[in-house]
Amino acid sequence: MSETNPNPAPEPSPEPAKPVVPAAAPVAAAPKPLAPKKDMSRGDFLWAGWGMLAAFLAATAAAGARFMFPNVIYEPSQKFNAGAAATYDLGVSTKWLNEQRVWIVRTPSGFYAMWARCTHLGCTPNWWGDQNRFKCPCHGSNYTLDGDVIAGPAPMPLWRAKVMLAATGDLIVDKAVLENKPGKREQAPYFADYAPS
Repeated sequence: MSETNPNPAPEPSPEPAKPVVPAAAPVAAAPKPLAPKKDMSRGDFLWAGWGMLAAFLAATAAAGARFMFPNVIYEPSQKFNAGAAATYDLGVSTKWLNEQRVWIVRTPSGFYAMWARCTHLGCTPNWWGDQNRFKCPCHGSNYTLDGDVIAGPAPMPLWRAKVMLAATGDLIVDKAVLENKPGKREQAPYFADYAPS
């Protein structure tokens, strides 16, 4: 015979549905604390010092080596051909004043060339033929036909440039070689003897 349970167990009631909660954004992990700085050891300090000294010496050596190879400055030559000597008349020629800043002076015995630069502050004097002198318009310095100072603040005579008579009969002037001392300036290479044939 079958036995039935007089008190049957009640069936479980269904659980109410739980509300759906959206998933939370993942939380960023907290940054790890920085490790404490390690003090520089004496050996590391010495190596750093020697490294900086070596870098300084290398930079100094490189600068010294660069000094041995200077930059080239492309400037016009200070030497120029002033043309045939036979074309110059006695006295001062201002033919090359604007282009080369030089006066060519012909005397009965030869030629000399003067640099048209006042020895006071470097202005360009003018030739006054009626007064037979060079006058600086800036501060009033006056020079004789030989270039000696006769008035004004100029401290020394005008400079004479090297002048040569080429085999072709042309005058070659070199402004890189200058002289203004009396006695020297009247001799070669600052004076070119010329006897026309």
